[in-house]
Amino acid sequence: MRGSAVVLCAHLLVLTSCSPSTSESDRAGTGAVTGTVTVLAAASLTEAFNTLGEMFEEQHPDAAAQFSFAASSELATQITEGAPADVFASASPATMQLVVDGDATEGEPTVFVRNRLQIAVPAGNPAEVQGLADFADEALKIALCAPEVPCGVAAEAAFTASDVEPRPDTLEADVKATLTKVTLGEVDAALVYRTDVQATVGDVEGIDFPESAEAVNDYPIAALSEAPNPTAARAFVDLVLSADGLAVLTDAGFERP
Repeated sequence: MRGSAVVLCAHLLVLTSCSPSTSESDRAGTGAVTGTVTVLAAASLTEAFNTLGEMFEEQHPDAAAQFSFAASSELATQITEGAPADVFASASPATMQLVVDGDATEGEPTVFVRNRLQIAVPAGNPAEVQGLADFADEALKIALCAPEVPCGVAAEAAFTASDVEPRPDTLEADVKATLTKVTLGEVDAALVYRTDVQATVGDVEGIDFPESAEAVNDYPIAALSEAPNPTAARAFVDLVLSADGLAVLTDAGFERP
């Protein structure tokens, strides 16, 4: 994971050094939204934020949205280690707090949506998975998010609430990697966010389970204090928090906070 973090940091450095800046507009007080806004966001936000990026560019023709999606914990580490970025959207308050504690946010983060877990199985559910108790069945192949990432933390909360001890065959770096195991038919079931199941458009089936109510994640967003493009950072956060932004997110399966 350290190697991927270094690559991400290098990638962001290139993006920032090569992208137009709004610093002159900010000093002039024009408030113009131009240049590139670099957004670090939880992997589960990929589809919704790509749509919001298109909306942002339509609203601001002289600006561009650039995203880096990964596990929130990895992104928080990148920010606290100085990776240049304008906005951070996390899949949990705990990972956002790491950035707040590092004095890296501009003001207080705002929770903009919530997400809950769902059991993901291959289309047709060939292993006939019924609920969370099946994750303790050693005969089944199971994928979970690693315990240090938000979807892994939520999974642990769900298993604790159900008094189930899971027997995972693989622990993945983020929710998208976990879901890929199901999509490829490499596992019989995985625990991922409901939004990620919805984004597969029928390739994967989702199974609701009552313990998911004990593992709901709040998603906070904040502009960063060292943002290379603070005007665009504020504009992107405003879009996410707007009625149009919320409509995109709820269409993707997220819940209102």
